[in-house]
Amino acid sequence: MIPLQLTLKNFLSYQEATLDFRGFHTACICGANGAGKSSLLEAITWALWGESRAATEENVMHTGADFVRVDFQFICNEQTYRVIRTRQKGKNSSLDFQIENAGKFRSLSGKGIRDTQEHINTCLKLDYDTFINSAYLRQGRADEFMQRRPNERKQILADLLKLEQYEQLAEQAKDLSKQFKGQAEQLENSLAPLEQELKQKETITAQLLSLEAEIQQLQNLIAQDVEKLQQLQTEEAQRKTWEQQLNEKQNKYQTLTQDGERLVKNKSILRNQIAEQDEILNKSPEILAQYQHLLNLEEEDKKLLEKFQLFQDSQQQKQQLEQQLFKQSNELELQSQKAQSQLEFIQKQEQENQQILNQASEVKTNLERLRQIRQRINELEKLYSEVSPLQQRRQSLENEIARKKDKFIAKLELLTIIKEQLEKELAKIPQIRQEALTIDTQIQELDKKKNYQKRLEEKRSDKKSVQQRLQEQQRIYEKQLDELIKKLELISNHEANCPLCEQELDHHHRHQVIKKTQNQQQNLQEDIWELKEQITRCMKDLQNIHQEENTLNQEIEPYNRLQQHFNQLEMQLEASHETLSKLKKNQAEIEQIELDLSSHNFAQDLQVDLKLLNQELENLKYDEKTHGLLKSQENQLKWAEIKQARINEAQERQTEINAKKPQIVKKINQLQEAIQQLQHTSEIKIKIREIEQQIKELGYERSQHIDISNALRQAKNSQSRYDQLKQAERKYPELQEQYRDLENTIQQKQTEQATTKQELEQLRQQFMNIKDYREEIQTLNIEIQQRRKKLEELFGQKGRLEASSSHLEKLKNQQIETKKQLREVKKKYRIHQELALAFGKNGIQTLMIENVLPELEAQTNHILSRLTGNQLHVLFLTQKAGKRKNAKLIDTLEINISDAQGTRPYETYSGGEAFRINFSIRLALAKLLAQRAGTSLQLLIIDEGFGTQDSEGCDRLIAAINAIANDFSCVLTVTHMPQFKEAFQNRIEVYKTNQGSKLSLSN
Repeated sequence: MIPLQLTLKNFLSYQEATLDFRGFHTACICGANGAGKSSLLEAITWALWGESRAATEENVMHTGADFVRVDFQFICNEQTYRVIRTRQKGKNSSLDFQIENAGKFRSLSGKGIRDTQEHINTCLKLDYDTFINSAYLRQGRADEFMQRRPNERKQILADLLKLEQYEQLAEQAKDLSKQFKGQAEQLENSLAPLEQELKQKETITAQLLSLEAEIQQLQNLIAQDVEKLQQLQTEEAQRKTWEQQLNEKQNKYQTLTQDGERLVKNKSILRNQIAEQDEILNKSPEILAQYQHLLNLEEEDKKLLEKFQLFQDSQQQKQQLEQQLFKQSNELELQSQKAQSQLEFIQKQEQENQQILNQASEVKTNLERLRQIRQRINELEKLYSEVSPLQQRRQSLENEIARKKDKFIAKLELLTIIKEQLEKELAKIPQIRQEALTIDTQIQELDKKKNYQKRLEEKRSDKKSVQQRLQEQQRIYEKQLDELIKKLELISNHEANCPLCEQELDHHHRHQVIKKTQNQQQNLQEDIWELKEQITRCMKDLQNIHQEENTLNQEIEPYNRLQQHFNQLEMQLEASHETLSKLKKNQAEIEQIELDLSSHNFAQDLQVDLKLLNQELENLKYDEKTHGLLKSQENQLKWAEIKQARINEAQERQTEINAKKPQIVKKINQLQEAIQQLQHTSEIKIKIREIEQQIKELGYERSQHIDISNALRQAKNSQSRYDQLKQAERKYPELQEQYRDLENTIQQKQTEQATTKQELEQLRQQFMNIKDYREEIQTLNIEIQQRRKKLEELFGQKGRLEASSSHLEKLKNQQIETKKQLREVKKKYRIHQELALAFGKNGIQTLMIENVLPELEAQTNHILSRLTGNQLHVLFLTQKAGKRKNAKLIDTLEINISDAQGTRPYETYSGGEAFRINFSIRLALAKLLAQRAGTSLQLLIIDEGFGTQDSEGCDRLIAAINAIANDFSCVLTVTHMPQFKEAFQNRIEVYKTNQGSKLSLSN
């Protein structure tokens, strides 16, 4: 990786900066401590891998910024790439990976950040850990490998080489070997009960032979009974045929009898209807006369309605005129009453004014007395202006003291309540402890039931498997049975050939084949019965298991609730100690507050101020009672001022009354004359008299109209009788025709009934001579059922024995398979044991370190010779002898340095020499790690590595960097030492301003 350009926005100490690496081969990043030198290098690692020295990604944001962005362009494998990483405050990061093509960048990003990061790692062939341990010699970590103890350096080297994956493989191999060992032990333990069960095979075979003989005998007896039953059922079927014919004749005779009775009843109903119509037709003259009278009454009622309409119109006009007259009269009456009310109001005001004017002398005396009292009050008001602030201050002090006391009392009450609550809580502890013990016992019982429930589930699963296997076997047998039936049908045909050899069968061979096939059919049928019985037992067992599971589920249902309640009780018991401590502290606070209240030991400064204030108020000699008494007298005499005002108002009102009263009397007299004229000589009154004369001439009588209407209502039924007469004239001929037809039908039904009765008697005589076989058939059926039941029991026993035999056969196969599995598991156990040793620290890991160390040693010495002028040489030792005689070699990683005076340990060297050694080893490690990652080390970053060097050491280090510079495409060094930065032609100056860190380039 060769850097091209780095652009920062709001990254750490930088607000905005751009650094172009083009043209740099070796360059120095220099500036004061804290200026932001290392932040440039952190920006590269954050852009490429999202990693930096910051604890979280948001911590890389510049102070006060809402987002951060870093763009980094670089060359890798002769291709130009760009990585853009951004993050908004409070949001997720975004990452874009691009490649340059024809001067433009094209995105290579994946579906998400993780996928894109994998593309970047694949392109670079480096991850973050490999980079910081190879290309990036980070500040303060250059000598980390060297400063560890010899026995720890090997582990650090293993971590750098990422040998922990072999440690993980070793652990996995150990875990798998333990699993295979456990499986082998389980398989060995399972073989012993299998061998014990296989010993029952001979006993079960003998029982099967005995059962098969008994079953064959019982099947023969059932076949004989079935043949006899079929004969009896044939005879019984004939008897039922005769019985059915007899029942049909009886039903027909009964139907004919019911039809005859119904027809006779209909004939009687029809006869009554004809008689009713005759009666209506005989009253025809009377009905016609009444109908004519109804028509005459309707005509007369119509005439009266016309007169009534005219009468209503005249009455309405009269009412309208009377309303107008009443309205005008009311308006005049209202004006008269209003004027009369004004007159009465004025007269009442005259009386009130006179009463007020009579009090004038008394009011004058009281006004003089009021003036004297007010003069004295003014004097007391001046004194009160001095006393009032003092009284307010006294009241404030008293209130403050009372509040202080109330606070003490309230706190005492609160502490008392808390004390009672704590005492109640402590009183509940024994009960809670007992309840917890009870619930714990219940939970233990439920745990046992849950374990039993798991065993039931396993049992149910096994039963279902058995049931499915039996059902599948039943389907196979039924299919075979259908094939045998078809075969029998084919063989029974005398023209058919042998189904096997296709040759013609003679009578003897056909009989043998049929018998053999029937025997196979019978055997299959027995097998099917046996399977059905086994399936029924399985279903019954499953039903019992299901019922038992339901019962267990109901019993186990409160388990979670009890567990939760038990946890709550435990928490309460744990909190009891804290409650007791709180109670003791509470009791001490209560006793202290009670002591302060009884001794008035609170608000002492306020009580002193109150005492001084009371003394000052006594010196002023202000009498609040005298002031209040005079105020009361003033309020009592204020009525004199009010009454004086009323006297003045009464005098003004009387003057107005004397002017208005004659005018109102004159208006009342004028309104009375107008009312008299309206009632006698007005135009409306004349029109009312004319309408009354027209009503009289009309001659309409209301009573006559009512009489006609009543007579009309009474005659209304004549209309219905007239309608009945017309209907009777139309229906009478039809009813006579229906009556004649009904008589003919009754005669035919009677003839058919007599014939059916004769045939019924003949059938009864024949049915009495037929024998009834029902009891014999029932007895035979019961006997067959009992034998079949016994046969099913035998089949069940046979099925169980065959199942046991089949089970033993499976156990035999299982035994063979188990032994085979045991050999395979033991083989895997040995393999994984060997893999655990191979992947362990003393296996592949040690071998890899042993292979790496010579290469690391050669690369280190190559670099160190440049730094020291071939004065120092490094030697790595991986083993050393123990202190005791004949002791084993000890694994270690010691570093010995050879110089002109001999060989001695690394730890004995001074700071400058130690740093040169550190730098050589660190740079050699960097190259080695890069090679192992599959990439070449083109970029080298040295962050603050010169603080321990003297002048000569710095010169040698600069010379070494320049000497190894040709091995790298770009070398960046970071330092704050002024004399060191002058040694580099390309310098990147970093300095800090109020707007953040800034950059400047110099050559």
